[in-house]
Amino acid sequence: MSVRNLDRLFEPRSIAVIGASDRAASVGATVWRNLRGSRYAGALWPVNPKHATLDGVAVHPSIESLPEAPDLAVICTPPSTVPTLIAALGERGTKAAIVMTAGLDADTRRAMLAAARPHVLRVLGPNCIGALTPRIGLNASFAHTDALDGRLAFVSQSGALVTAVLDWAKARRIGFSYLISLGERADVDFGDLLDYLASEVHTRAILLYIESVEEPRKFMSAARAAARNKPVIVVKAGRAEAGARAALSHTGALAGSDAVFDAAIRRAGLLRVDTLDDLFVAAETLARFRSTAEGPLAIMTNGGGAGVLAADFAALHGVPLAELAPPVEQALDAVLPSTWSHANPVDIIGDAPAERYVATLRTLLGDPGTGAVLFMHAPTAIVPSADIARACAPLVREAAGRILACWLGDAAVAEARRILEDAGAADFQTPEDAVRAYAMLGTYRRNQALLLEAPTARESAPPDTEGARRIVHQALDEGREALDEAEGKAVLEAYGIRTVPTVAVGVDVDAVVAAADRVGYPVVLKIRSRDIAHKTDVGGVQLGLADAMALRAAAAAMRARVQAAAPSARIDGYTVQPLVLRPLAQELIVGASVDAMFGPIVLFGQGGTAVEVLADRSIALPPLNGVLAREMIARTRVSKLLAGYRDHPPVRVDAVCDALVAIGQMLAELPELVELDVNPLWADGDGVIALDARVRVQPASTRSGVERFAILPYPAELARTVTWAGQPLLVRPIRPEDEPLHRAFLASIDAEDMRLRFFSVRRELPRSQLARLVQIDYAREMAFIALRTRAGGESETIGVVRAVADPDNVEAEFAVIVRSDCKGLGLGQLLMNRIIEHQRAQGTQRLIGDILRENRPMRELCRRLGFRVDPAFTSGDAVRVVLDLGAAPGTEAMPVAA
Repeated sequence: MSVRNLDRLFEPRSIAVIGASDRAASVGATVWRNLRGSRYAGALWPVNPKHATLDGVAVHPSIESLPEAPDLAVICTPPSTVPTLIAALGERGTKAAIVMTAGLDADTRRAMLAAARPHVLRVLGPNCIGALTPRIGLNASFAHTDALDGRLAFVSQSGALVTAVLDWAKARRIGFSYLISLGERADVDFGDLLDYLASEVHTRAILLYIESVEEPRKFMSAARAAARNKPVIVVKAGRAEAGARAALSHTGALAGSDAVFDAAIRRAGLLRVDTLDDLFVAAETLARFRSTAEGPLAIMTNGGGAGVLAADFAALHGVPLAELAPPVEQALDAVLPSTWSHANPVDIIGDAPAERYVATLRTLLGDPGTGAVLFMHAPTAIVPSADIARACAPLVREAAGRILACWLGDAAVAEARRILEDAGAADFQTPEDAVRAYAMLGTYRRNQALLLEAPTARESAPPDTEGARRIVHQALDEGREALDEAEGKAVLEAYGIRTVPTVAVGVDVDAVVAAADRVGYPVVLKIRSRDIAHKTDVGGVQLGLADAMALRAAAAAMRARVQAAAPSARIDGYTVQPLVLRPLAQELIVGASVDAMFGPIVLFGQGGTAVEVLADRSIALPPLNGVLAREMIARTRVSKLLAGYRDHPPVRVDAVCDALVAIGQMLAELPELVELDVNPLWADGDGVIALDARVRVQPASTRSGVERFAILPYPAELARTVTWAGQPLLVRPIRPEDEPLHRAFLASIDAEDMRLRFFSVRRELPRSQLARLVQIDYAREMAFIALRTRAGGESETIGVVRAVADPDNVEAEFAVIVRSDCKGLGLGQLLMNRIIEHQRAQGTQRLIGDILRENRPMRELCRRLGFRVDPAFTSGDAVRVVLDLGAAPGTEAMPVAA
């Protein structure tokens, strides 16, 4: 992941067009014409040995003949020439290139990247339309038109879609900060651009058109970071599944790639939409409603029919309408005719003057139970629409983040639409558009909330990971990919998921009876075959066998049925288990699979034999915690049954959550696990119990286990117990469950120490910032906390050190703070040594930090650790210290007391 030199790509001071020409309809001619005809003020140099001049501009025969190294080169030459040109540009000092050329084969692509890499020369493309930065007049593309300046960045995997969006947006007066065609993404990809645009001040929202993601962890890290700064909206091709893939488990069949992409988008805090129209509607709405609390919708209209349409659409899209509280109704009675609707939608009647609009809008906005107001107006001959807009504009300015405006009509309401839009209202052409936008806003807020939710710490016994690994390795040593039912259940038990006791026996009926005698009648008999995934499909399950005679008969009949239904299947024997009766239990399915794009996934849904038909399931990317697992459950229809109904008491949902979290942990700790299916998992008021388990394994590779995760799981292996001040101290990575501990820790810090750490006198951090401190991305950042045990056995945090690396992992910025009553005892140095060691292991090149000049103890600590002062950093209040991690601490250190 890298943002290095992307500024040269999108804001170059000089550009060379290699392959510029005057040949009609050629890429080189179109790019040259677009750049020459734009407002771009930098130097433009055509390069082509076949021309002397072009449009009166001298043409350079080669890269070497250019007056200086261009910031950006646009390459429009045949595929075979590209690697040589990239090498020449790199030698000259160019740092960015757009390769518009199509048709590069794999070897040519590799050669191009090999030529670019030593010079950190960034490549956009190949096979792309190019890039536009309207703010500086840059049109380095072969698009048919330029773009308006604006605050939306549009990044597309499809070049054709860039040109279509340009045309579409220009007609609607929509402007852009950047339009970027990624092409084949040999170098610059979605992750790079999300990192770049996340902190780019001219971009208000990021819009993405995605077909595929090649580096899921990089994408997820960049997307999660960007989503904390500004709205990111995605439209993705390929919603329709071509068909369920063949799989050992129900989970594998149900976990379609599009559903997995949805799960990734939700986990990253982004918003996914279905159409290009929705993409821009969502961008407009999110930009204006960024900080508004979610709530029900109030509709005000001068036409009852329009209000009914909006209300119907709200019901279809799950948007709740605000209930008018008695004080609100009374206030509306005082300003509206007696014939008003007396309900939401609020119909203020078609003859409403401007004053009636103002009074109604003020009343609805004054109701704390109303989240937003949909302001609708159909033009009449009684009062000009623009007069109504001018009268309402002051109220809209005061509550711009709560107003959706819908002026029904076109020319007659154009001025009114502009007035309220300028006042800050989000504007929509139809009531349906407005309601759909508000529904999208709700989805976005729910996704964003997952970035802030802190799970509750739950104590549980550690899993028997080694026991589970022995079972998996034994099956692989025997050449088997599928664990038998008893083995699968043993793996579940190792991770704390309760199962029905199961005895596996061979085909001998006497052994079957002996097993039943051990577990106790009545029993369940199942066929055991490595070739049969779904035993009920071939008559391989018999319930409620009450005695040995019934069991013997059932075993013989079952074997005959199975052999008739699946003649090629090898019969390994039977499994015997006691019949468990939990009549009020809900049948669920939980499972795991590995997606081709995003790696391991966890599935939850309604279980049973009709699971594929019902398709009531949700998918999430591990690692999971209690909050994420509960949200996953809430997205299914069966979740309503878990709350209890009629004679069915509520299910212990925490137990279901624990099972889902455990499955996510299995995926990380058992790298051979590729598919798991627990169906049914019975759940009731007593907890959960697994009745059946299917597990498929494969030999581990370099891309197994944690390496496949799109989101790096908690690195428990980094925890250490050390001795400090004569007492044991646990130093471990921070985790989301630590939020209460961290809040208490920060509350224990003296005001002066807080000022020295945060450069501010704040004593209490906002909830969002506190969540950000404990919910970190372990792929890019690290925070180690020091925990000691108090006399009563509770843990308390007494120090924390953190480092956040840039996307290139060149520099990581550190910060450290210890509890005020623990200063001067070496805890700060202990924590600093730990973060230095960690970042060095991560390959980070430099560790940097800003220290207030008056903070002499911290400056002295850094001096002892080998930091030097960065003379290029100028600040009256602070110094910047740097530690080169490639060198041993203490070498070539400059005094930090400067």
